[in-house]
Amino acid sequence: MKYLSSYFTFATAIALLFSFEPPSLDISEKFVQCLYNYPHISNSVSNIVYAQTNSSYSSILDMSIRNYRFFNLSSKPQVIVTPLEVFHIQATIMCSQRHGLQILTRSGGHDYEGLSYVAEVPFVLIDIFNLRQITVDVENQTAWVQAGATLGELYYTISQKSKTLGFPAGVCATVGTGGHFSGGGYGFLMRKYGLAADNIIDAHIIDVNGNLLDRKAMGEDLFWAIRGGGGASFGVIVAWKIKLVPVPSTVTVFNVARTLEENATEIIQKWQLVANKLDERIFIRVDVKKVNSSEPGKQTIQANFVSMFQGGVEELIPLMQKSLPELGLERKDCTETSWIGSVVFANAVLLGSTVNEAPEVLLNRSRFRPGINKAKSDYVRKPIPIDGLQGLWRLLYEVPDGELQFAPYGGKMD
Repeated sequence: MKYLSSYFTFATAIALLFSFEPPSLDISEKFVQCLYNYPHISNSVSNIVYAQTNSSYSSILDMSIRNYRFFNLSSKPQVIVTPLEVFHIQATIMCSQRHGLQILTRSGGHDYEGLSYVAEVPFVLIDIFNLRQITVDVENQTAWVQAGATLGELYYTISQKSKTLGFPAGVCATVGTGGHFSGGGYGFLMRKYGLAADNIIDAHIIDVNGNLLDRKAMGEDLFWAIRGGGGASFGVIVAWKIKLVPVPSTVTVFNVARTLEENATEIIQKWQLVANKLDERIFIRVDVKKVNSSEPGKQTIQANFVSMFQGGVEELIPLMQKSLPELGLERKDCTETSWIGSVVFANAVLLGSTVNEAPEVLLNRSRFRPGINKAKSDYVRKPIPIDGLQGLWRLLYEVPDGELQFAPYGGKMD
């Protein structure tokens, strides 16, 4: 990638760390002074480094906080670094080590527990949102993606280069590729192509010594670990090389709602039996929440069956009638679109916004509306019985804004 031209070997500059730093400086001031010791970064420090005394500090910190549970915590970074080049990260790592500061890396900020910007010890936050270069190679069906790019930016860029290539990852457009890929990354294409991590063929990571490593240099053990084990556990992920996957020119999407009065429980029970055994081109997620009933003053449980099929509606309907007739899917429930259209659809369903939007909406980094939430994930190996589902519905009635989401595996995921 083009950014590699900015890389320089830190061994030649390491001695500069021992320049004089007045003992009266606090830890953040010493860290910033350390950065000035590197000639390659000294001219950029004022543009990429935000100490707590900087007037822009709070806006930079809050920009990618996706969960307001962590909005006003006392645990804040000593300094925020927003690198423009790889060597900015390398200098940050070396200076953090010298001054005993932990490093947290933030890509999109969507982690459930704020682990990319909250710590119990003094730390530096490397927010890589500026590193978002994406280079698509249609001929070889690959792409290099810098870790600060969002899923929406990746999907949009792919769609501008090809109408028949896609990538299997999540549905929320503002999620960062840095954390998403390193944690696995599942989405509507996973039953056919697996996780995002399954389709990574190379990566660039900066290790604890400031070395920039590719797959060959890091070795297969580390390359395996960063694809699912959390890349930030092993260094700072700079970029991923991904294998793009073929998608048909026409796909079909639907979002069908059923309440308890419309046999939602029974349909979900059947869905549990067949969803992981369907044609691997079909992905059907179930979103369950409490809604107002048609009867005044009452509430009920509603299940939304959200799906994407890699093919046309004329092929989908017979498959659904055979495998899940209880849903009662009809042609009028379905919309044929392109793969990028299905991405816009899935993101709109997630956000509760208008479905028929232009793909450019995927580039809007401020579109996600933060809230106060607590989310947890788990797996089931056998279907939840009817009385178990009914117990879950009772819990949903008890909480103000709870939601359950069921996602099937099967296919490539088995």
